[in-house]
Amino acid sequence: MATQSLTLHPSGHKMPLLGFGTWKVPKDTTADVVFKAIEAGYRLLDCACDYGNEVQVGQGIKLAIEKGIVTREELFITSKLWNTYHHKEHVPLAFNRTLSDLGLDYIDLYLIHFPISLKYVPFEQLYPPEWGNMEQDPVPVHETWAAMEDLVRSGKVRDIGVSNFSAILLMDVLSYAKIKPAVLHIEVHPYLNNSDLIKFAQSKGLQITGYSNFGPASYVELGSPVAQNAVPLFKEERLSKIATHHNRTVAQVILRWLVQNKVAVIPKSSDPVRVAQNADIFSFELSAKEMEVINGMNIPLRLNDPAGYANIPIYA
Repeated sequence: MATQSLTLHPSGHKMPLLGFGTWKVPKDTTADVVFKAIEAGYRLLDCACDYGNEVQVGQGIKLAIEKGIVTREELFITSKLWNTYHHKEHVPLAFNRTLSDLGLDYIDLYLIHFPISLKYVPFEQLYPPEWGNMEQDPVPVHETWAAMEDLVRSGKVRDIGVSNFSAILLMDVLSYAKIKPAVLHIEVHPYLNNSDLIKFAQSKGLQITGYSNFGPASYVELGSPVAQNAVPLFKEERLSKIATHHNRTVAQVILRWLVQNKVAVIPKSSDPVRVAQNADIFSFELSAKEMEVINGMNIPLRLNDPAGYANIPIYA
């Protein structure tokens, strides 16, 4: 499978532009879905403690390696620090739990999942804690970031970064970071192109991973009113027209738009046909006019808003 990569700074490591997401993949199918994604050629796997399926992701990885489909060195594994583990003493605890669950010796990229700090929840009480605990316990980002840097020094993490951070928060981290964030992981789709934030981050040397690539599709089942009221991207007329012109699916067009903007993508599917289609995005190119049309679809529509679905007063 033809693919491309982005160079991470300051390490020089390569991150694939095409990845496979594991958010909302049911535990009972995760191992098989991950194995088949690797078998289909995906080399970046996007994981998180919060997704509750890292043990099963690890099982899929292990099987793929045992069968000789891939080596560990050929994979790029991302995971994330949850909101309840922002204190410096909790960062290594959370990371080591993720490392153990995945069954790995190291992780390629570890991210602060949200710029939101909630009260610590011990593993034996609830793991992962998800949004079950809404009690805020403010921890300055610089404390958490210093602990993230220690993980790199330990050799257990190759690169670190942030997720769901604004430009202002990035400025803050960059002002004191001894190891600069390599990646900014944010919501990006045609209804929310985040172009200004992406340009700023890229100008500071960060690479971008865009999640929720297909917009409202992932949030309707979560009961999101804004998702339910939005025109599904797969039915958007302008995207459908571009897809027809290239004899591609709308999903392929969206993913191509993103990688053409140097944004790594992490689509997911359990359908083998869609898995293959989503991977076939490097054999065609969108014209400048088509890129402009998609850029012009920005509303903007933000779907991943903790203040909305968690019913907590968060202004981050």
